Amino acid sequence: MHIVIAPDSFKGTLSSKQIIEIVSAEAHLHFPEAKITGVPIADGGEGTVQAVLASCGGRTRHIAVTNPLFEQVDAAYGIMENIDGSLSAIIEMAAASGLTLLPAAQRNALITTSYGTGELIADALRQGIKDITIAVGGSATNDGGAGAMAALGFRFLDENGRDVTPTGENLIHISRIDTSGRLPELTENVSFTVMCDVRSPFTGPDGATYTYAPQKGAADDALFLLEEGMLHFAEVIKRDLGKDIKDVSGSGAAGGLSGALCAFLDAKLQSGIKTMLKLVRFELFLEHADIVITGEGCADGQSAQGKVLWGIGTSAKEKGIPVIAIAGGMRPDAKLLYDCGITAIVPALNRVMPLTEVFRHSQNLLRDAAERTFLLLKAGMALQKK
Repeated sequence: MHIVIAPDSFKGTLSSKQIIEIVSAEAHLHFPEAKITGVPIADGGEGTVQAVLASCGGRTRHIAVTNPLFEQVDAAYGIMENIDGSLSAIIEMAAASGLTLLPAAQRNALITTSYGTGELIADALRQGIKDITIAVGGSATNDGGAGAMAALGFRFLDENGRDVTPTGENLIHISRIDTSGRLPELTENVSFTVMCDVRSPFTGPDGATYTYAPQKGAADDALFLLEEGMLHFAEVIKRDLGKDIKDVSGSGAAGGLSGALCAFLDAKLQSGIKTMLKLVRFELFLEHADIVITGEGCADGQSAQGKVLWGIGTSAKEKGIPVIAIAGGMRPDAKLLYDCGITAIVPALNRVMPLTEVFRHSQNLLRDAAERTFLLLKAGMALQKK
């Protein structure tokens, strides 16, 4: 029997690698003759670079960049060698412009910038890389991507021709975009892919500001200012670049960085999990698999809308391979996943407990859930023999 273990991380508790180690150990106990393959999975948030490199090989490049508050921070991205010898890069926005880089008291979407993410992209370009994938989950910014574009040589000028500092509160002051200083490496031969599961447009009641800025430290009175700036910036982009991104689905991801990547760099927005599965060549792992074990922190209705469980389930379903999802928790609407190729869901929580206790005992809870999973699998195999 060949078991493929391909989980997302349980955010705040266990990494994909830890989950694979624990589930693999239980699998060996119950099926000592089985071949077990671990494939770390992520869908565009934190851990994406680590998951891709763990599955594909490659190396990590560390550089000093600007954090969301214009302070220096060490960040890294992944570099992989393709079959033809060319290089590709996987960049995680959270590494340079992420919410977790700031203490709660310092989070303020009015004054944060995505400049550091642009520095990561610029460095990859200077390494001669022409295929760049950007995972945009977990941002601390609502600057419309202006910060990242400024790091790539685009200038944002006010009515007096002075440079505008690229933050959310300053978008309203941008009168003109100067493209003359863009990096020379930004040629037509360079392709950009954005791992994006967010469907929010650049502006509007369901857009970047009103949907996500509150969790980035934007008080109610700041939302109007940010949205006004985003609307204005979208109009300047339309006039100066000929790209109308205001209502494009997904352009509001990462505080509008996705929209800027499309408008300035002709990036393609793609499903995070689909992109991940393509990067790790997941179809090759399925070729000889008998069963897939996947998982994420909480299985619910949203999991069936383009998240990791959906991606793993639908991919395996096409090949007739059963999938068991081990989840930290399970909500009633998680049953929607049964239509997406998930055969069964096994919650790790086995009793009511405070969240602090869940974190403290996460490894034991997962181990117990894995044991139940393989015991049930054994029972099913015994019935099949009868």
